[in-house]
Amino acid sequence: MLVVDDRNAKDIHRDGDVDAVVRKAIRLGMEPVRAVQMATLNPARYFRLDGYGGIGPGYHANLLVLSDLREFKVDEVYCRGRKVAENGRPLFQAGSPRTKFMEDTFKVRPYDRSNLELKANGSGAFPVVEVVPDQIGTRSVDVRPEIVDGLVQVDLERDVIKIAVIERHKTTGNIGIGLVKGFGMKRGAIGTSIAHDSHNIVVVGVDDDDIFAAAKEIERNRGGLACVVDGVVIASLALPIAGLLSFEPLEFVVAGIEDLERAATKLGCSLPSPYSTLSFLALPVIPELRVTDMGVVDVAAGRVIR
Repeated sequence: MLVVDDRNAKDIHRDGDVDAVVRKAIRLGMEPVRAVQMATLNPARYFRLDGYGGIGPGYHANLLVLSDLREFKVDEVYCRGRKVAENGRPLFQAGSPRTKFMEDTFKVRPYDRSNLELKANGSGAFPVVEVVPDQIGTRSVDVRPEIVDGLVQVDLERDVIKIAVIERHKTTGNIGIGLVKGFGMKRGAIGTSIAHDSHNIVVVGVDDDDIFAAAKEIERNRGGLACVVDGVVIASLALPIAGLLSFEPLEFVVAGIEDLERAATKLGCSLPSPYSTLSFLALPVIPELRVTDMGVVDVAAGRVIR
């Protein structure tokens, strides 16, 4: 048995951040006790956190009890001397008070499918947001899209589909429409309300009806993620706490995200984490091109260009 002190033992048991780093360091060849020291005692001393990072008189009794040091298997977790978890299970009931303030965050002005149409502005090149795989940066590419009855069309052969960003905080009615390249989707739409930093509704899709349906599903759930094809919601995860978090257990949320990613793959999406990629496409502080509820933004120029 090895006992390890850590300031946030209960939090570590829940989210696995620090112990995952220690496991990786050991796996890569670091001596286990040294790896533990670098994650506990060293930072506590550096930041002058008296009473943390070690075991001794007067220290806070935040402890992990391990049966296997090299595998870093945590058997028991103590917070301030009280056992709070054992064999991977919490011994406490986490509270989750529900209030209207936490959940009533969707104030979307009514709109219909026609508000998602992308009107042509001449017949020239159109600025397209190109996803860079495994990065949150994007590229700006010019595409000369097909125009039908004055409306810009998607181009599946060139992997160019639509993106819509719908303001959801102050009933402004702002809806930004653009084109995005790199998702690989051949049908349907996916959307999220986790969209840094404004966290509006962001949807990408091949068809306006599906984009509309995905956005409405997110609005109905007061936040979350959705996947739609042929007007039918095939996967959905409600995140009603500010449109970002769930009241459900971690396992439920993880399973929901996995279902959504599998559903997106069925639409032809080739990205390994499509919803994570989607969550950054409306962040207008990272080059090169983004889409916000105000329109297509050239980040370097600092202006809306479409």
